[in-house]
Amino acid sequence: MNIFNNTSKQKSVADNLKQLLTVKNETLTSADLFFYGDIVSDWWGVWTDSDQYPEAIRDFLKEQEGKNLNIYINSGGGSVFAGIAIYNMLQRHKGFKTVYVDGMAASIASVIALAGDRVIVPSNAFLMIHKPWAACTGNADDCRKMAADLDTIETGIINVYKEHLAEGVDIADIEKMVAEETWLNGEEAAKYFNIEVGAAKEYAAKLDYSTSAYAKIPKEIIKSAQAADNTAEKTVEKIKRVVIDGLSKGA
Repeated sequence: MNIFNNTSKQKSVADNLKQLLTVKNETLTSADLFFYGDIVSDWWGVWTDSDQYPEAIRDFLKEQEGKNLNIYINSGGGSVFAGIAIYNMLQRHKGFKTVYVDGMAASIASVIALAGDRVIVPSNAFLMIHKPWAACTGNADDCRKMAADLDTIETGIINVYKEHLAEGVDIADIEKMVAEETWLNGEEAAKYFNIEVGAAKEYAAKLDYSTSAYAKIPKEIIKSAQAADNTAEKTVEKIKRVVIDGLSKGA
């Protein structure tokens, strides 16, 4: 059976994913929105229930029209166009938006973070800005066009950063940091962008698909991710022991 032609099944799967992806703590005046995975172009690209995509955000914002939003981010980024679409949708949302960077807002997730009316980055959390990149298949002309397209995309990203600069910051400084892949903790980021520095907090950073190619991941993030992995391994081992003990007692 070709599931691509089964539109009712497609819609059912999409609706189920939408429920998973749009995590919210809803009241009459506010709602929570989480970006705790990759930013993907559509629901076909979803690998985990933490990934987010533009259609899910569009539907979420329709449901929460006019409400204040608490937006929590711990993401390595993902699709540039999906992220820009999400940024623009959040910008148009009428409610007051408070963004909390819980671990990192890297790559295109740093653009999404700046959609907040208030952006809080703890002193031990990070924004990461870098040049957009892509894979190219084709001849020399194709690759030259891809390079030109990436330059144009980078200009669009720089324009977003330009709208949120701290007073007195020269956009040339941001362009240099973008070229070098720069990780900024909360205190450093506040020197360049209109953000607030939050108190340091414990967090589990995520080293997933989007972060796998980054060259300058801070040691704090690596240690945090390793600690989270170790905790997960211990939890799995504990569950295994409980199951084995239960089976042996029942034998």
